[in-house]
Amino acid sequence: MAEHSNFNDYLRGIVQNLPDSPGIYQYLNKEGVIIYVGKAKNLKRRVYSYFSKEHEPGKTRVLVSKIADIRYIVVKTEEDALLLENNLIKKYKPRYNVLLKDDKTYPSICVTNEYFPRVIRTRKIVRNGSTYFGPYSHIPTMNALLDLIKRLYPLRTCHLALTPENVAAGKFQVCLEYHIKNCKAPCIGLQSHEEYMANIAQVKEILKGNTREIAAALMDEMQALAAELRFEDAQRVKEKYELIEAYRSRSEVVSAVLHNIDVFSIAEDGDSAYINYLHITNGCVNQAFTFEYKRRMDETKEDLLAMGIVEMRERYKSRSREIIVPFELDLELAGVTFTIPQRGDKKTLLDLSLLNVKQYKVDRLKQAEKLNPEQKSVRLMREIQEQLHLPKLPMLIESFDNSNISGTDAVAACVVFRKAKPSKADYRKYNIKTVVGPDDYASMQEVVRRRYSRAVEEGTPLPDLIITDGGKGQMEVVRQVIEDELHLSIPIAGLAKDNRHRTSELLYGFPPVTIGVKQGTPLFHLLERIQDEVHRFAITFHRDKRSKRQVASALDTVKGIGEKRKTALLKAFKSVARIRKASVEELAAVVGEKAAQSLKQALTEDATGQSEATD
Repeated sequence: MAEHSNFNDYLRGIVQNLPDSPGIYQYLNKEGVIIYVGKAKNLKRRVYSYFSKEHEPGKTRVLVSKIADIRYIVVKTEEDALLLENNLIKKYKPRYNVLLKDDKTYPSICVTNEYFPRVIRTRKIVRNGSTYFGPYSHIPTMNALLDLIKRLYPLRTCHLALTPENVAAGKFQVCLEYHIKNCKAPCIGLQSHEEYMANIAQVKEILKGNTREIAAALMDEMQALAAELRFEDAQRVKEKYELIEAYRSRSEVVSAVLHNIDVFSIAEDGDSAYINYLHITNGCVNQAFTFEYKRRMDETKEDLLAMGIVEMRERYKSRSREIIVPFELDLELAGVTFTIPQRGDKKTLLDLSLLNVKQYKVDRLKQAEKLNPEQKSVRLMREIQEQLHLPKLPMLIESFDNSNISGTDAVAACVVFRKAKPSKADYRKYNIKTVVGPDDYASMQEVVRRRYSRAVEEGTPLPDLIITDGGKGQMEVVRQVIEDELHLSIPIAGLAKDNRHRTSELLYGFPPVTIGVKQGTPLFHLLERIQDEVHRFAITFHRDKRSKRQVASALDTVKGIGEKRKTALLKAFKSVARIRKASVEELAAVVGEKAAQSLKQALTEDATGQSEATD
């Protein structure tokens, strides 16, 4: 196997002395800057693979050409390698590594490190002993938690320095929050520190997702108070119990027996990958976060998901012993089981994660399209390319349709879409010249033959995709002209309609197969628009031609009305019906007095004859 030309004696010496152990390797350029960090189960085998073959043109070849030095770190396990790789990428931000797009700071809930702690929302993490929960990418979830805590526990919201010395010295007075029963006034000693901290301990359990234990403790307290005949106190505890049970019923997504589980899913769009993370405690979603990776090399979705798992578990300090994933991963974490559920409650959790990641993907695409409208067109073209396995993006799409009534006034139309948008300047109309009678297949062949024969002769660009307004028959007659006669290679698709004349399916290939396109999606709407546009254009042309023929037959028999006067009349009055209704004076303004008299008399006689024939 040929070695890469950049594999000089210096680099070869490093690679030959690499250990067959797990570890991290770092590639540096000639300036000594780290340009790539990677992990490996076997350092020697992995690093040598970069130099042992000539890579295809692309990012990997560029990376290898810039490697001037190699450093490495040996670790004990693959898990250690994953963690170290993640930390080094975040520290050095190498040019050719996956880029974590985590620019939006989501809020967290903070339990402050004070003598009487406060529970607040914040976007800043300050390492001062305070406890943080989150961040929360779904703001309504965080607000619901804060509202529940406020209603369960009357905690202080002021910024006073409530130290034991200041409280004992009587430096404070009660405020409005005490009078409206949102606070029990620990500032003047009306609530003890022990009672306040007991409330804070329960708040932390709720924020951890342990609502079931809190509800059970409240139930025990309520029953004990009732047994002591302290019914008013029992009622207050009951109200708290009902609040937390109502919250649990809304937040619990699966069976409460599922506890301390991580769930991950991934969705891709070109060079972007979106990963969703859910942490489940007692059947409730306790933490949820979705983020984006930007590919820099040829990372697979398995590679990206493995990186995302390491990143999220480290960020959230998760110690879950089970991780639910959508597909098998080449990843081993000590004491952790990976599950790919097919049914049941765990499948419900995976589906919820997939729903979240797909929605996040849609939201990010919408944001990007607002900033750059061209992205929507590229995405639609990429979808068509992927659905039909086209060799390149369908930047130029042409579609054909016929229109006639029992073979009379037969016409065809071609509409052109450039970058998924109609290019009306390129639309073309065709009068059918060689076909007699209502033969749609022969008419389609004539038009396709004329259009692309001329394109070949003149050297004009050929389309990346031809779409016929019809099913398998129309596709086949177009193929015969394109491939058999003209020897061109242009992908051909067909759009068929249902019995209610609505776009129903996309056909592709020979023999044609139905390509599933979900109704209501942007791709479906684009195809529907192409079909509606070519049909509209063909019908309009047909009506115009038929109308002109009818108009011509009515005016051609009038003495003194030649082509110029006929054109002037139609330009002025738009139709024969309006010409009939016009007065002699109005007609004379266009064709002169004498011709107007002749025209009025001829049209009146013609109308009378038509009326008598009807009678």
